[in-house]
Amino acid sequence: MTTAIEVRGLRKSFGQQTVIDGLDLTVDRGEIFALLGPNGAGKTTTINVLTTLTKPDAGSATVCGFDVSSAATQVRRRISLTGQSAAVDDGLSALENLVMFARLAGLTPSRSRRRAGELLESFDLRHAASKRVATFSGGMRRRLDLALSFVVTPEVLFLDEPTTGLDTRSRRDLWDIIRALAAEGTTVFLTTQYLEEADQLADRIAVLHEGRVAALGTASELKARVGGATVELHDDRGELLRELPTDGTVSGLRQALDQLDEQGANGKVTLRRPTLDDVFLTVTTSGTPTTDHDLVKELS
Repeated sequence: MTTAIEVRGLRKSFGQQTVIDGLDLTVDRGEIFALLGPNGAGKTTTINVLTTLTKPDAGSATVCGFDVSSAATQVRRRISLTGQSAAVDDGLSALENLVMFARLAGLTPSRSRRRAGELLESFDLRHAASKRVATFSGGMRRRLDLALSFVVTPEVLFLDEPTTGLDTRSRRDLWDIIRALAAEGTTVFLTTQYLEEADQLADRIAVLHEGRVAALGTASELKARVGGATVELHDDRGELLRELPTDGTVSGLRQALDQLDEQGANGKVTLRRPTLDDVFLTVTTSGTPTTDHDLVKELS
């Protein structure tokens, strides 16, 4: 089986508020899949359904071939989840938290301590191994919480905004760990508010809007569909004076510069390429045109 996660027509409401409204997704084994969207778009609810924490109202979802509703126990045996709230014991040290989780996962006492030591090193917590978690900073708590998810390598790893609160170095260290896991066959399903994170990490990206997928594809595909490169002319204060669309080729760039020369334009020229910020704003803005739904069809 090459499919790790399959979602069809998923719906979930809380009272009168519909959070997921006919969601369709397929994630391959070993893929790093990022789910983006504004607050309230349904990212965390989607993860909660896929990890059996919340039952859907309609539709179906399978993880590793098991239905999240009828075979929840089988799903839980194959996944790991790091949510937005830290799941660590403040009364224990970092080492004790990791050993406890390892023992609960079935590792022997000696293997548990070895694994704990490896994770303390990987997440830059060795210096705090014997300190009570209650004394940790927010970033240290987050790193320990993430380390707990890696005690035993799961088939599917769910990460809900994993790098929130981490400094730049810790964030990039975690990216390396995630890439290594995916290279060994683990499927990674993550949500994030950092568009650079999705751009750097994800094999494919889905953007949620009003409970549905509004755009789906690789980072390059999504950016290409938003538009091509733009030649921008700025004054000495950095204010935008002119912008000309171009296809990003040398020929296209030369034509844009020639046009500016012919018009006698003066200033500093830069070449701006579309970013995931452009994609995000385009497909999550109220009144998004129907071509955004065409984007899902073309790229999925």
